[in-house]
Amino acid sequence: MAGVIGSPIAHSKSPQLHGHWLKVNGLKGFYIPMDVAADDLEQVLRTLPRMGFVGVNVTVPHKEKVMELADLVTDRATLIGAANTLIFRKDGKIHADNTDGYGFIQNLRENAPGWVPAAGPAAVLGAGGAARAIVASLLDAGVPEILISNRTRVRAEALQADFGKRLSVVDWVQAGNMLEDALTVVNTTSLGMMGKPPLRVPLDGLRKDAVVTDLVYAPLKTRLLLEAEKMGCTTVDGLGMLLYQAVPGFERWFGMRPTVDSATRAAVLR
Repeated sequence: MAGVIGSPIAHSKSPQLHGHWLKVNGLKGFYIPMDVAADDLEQVLRTLPRMGFVGVNVTVPHKEKVMELADLVTDRATLIGAANTLIFRKDGKIHADNTDGYGFIQNLRENAPGWVPAAGPAAVLGAGGAARAIVASLLDAGVPEILISNRTRVRAEALQADFGKRLSVVDWVQAGNMLEDALTVVNTTSLGMMGKPPLRVPLDGLRKDAVVTDLVYAPLKTRLLLEAEKMGCTTVDGLGMLLYQAVPGFERWFGMRPTVDSATRAAVLR
């Protein structure tokens, strides 16, 4: 048994995703969504292994707190400051990892095969928890410079302080201008998501040779992606990141590396 913990949790697509992989691979297992309050988090994490769970995914608001409760934390989770995947080891230790950056990069490599990270700067919109994973993975992939802009400038400056000189902070009112130099453009904010305000950053500076991706996947084609398509850019939707970030956890828990394909996407979009 594995599952996902967060609060709220009813919106999570992870049970559909892992349930699909269990079924198509003929594995006897279960993946269960669990709404866990912050006050109960530690007790739940200590209890789940005793109930036969081999691990869980972690979502808002617990991704930072679980780092304090884990016995072992990977370097990438430490760098990002959050974990989204826990493995309950046979020796009783809790192992924390963050696979968001892996999922993000894998999604780009699979769906924009011509993408060359080292070819030029990246522009990142947003400086929240997701942005930390994206920045870390882009730098690791070889992007030479990252221009980052956030509605609250101080949050972008905090990322710059953590990640160093390859990051440059741009005021939110100037965010459109940073697109002129960027060969990779990433929206890590919730702007443009169903039920959220639109992303109002001017997009006329987008380069035709840029790869543009949005972490938002509801709708699958956001205004950013639609406009980028019209301008001739290569676009990658955000659903793939959700699918690929789940691969390492599933493999550790159930002993089989799952395949991300059109049937996987269809199962999550049902």
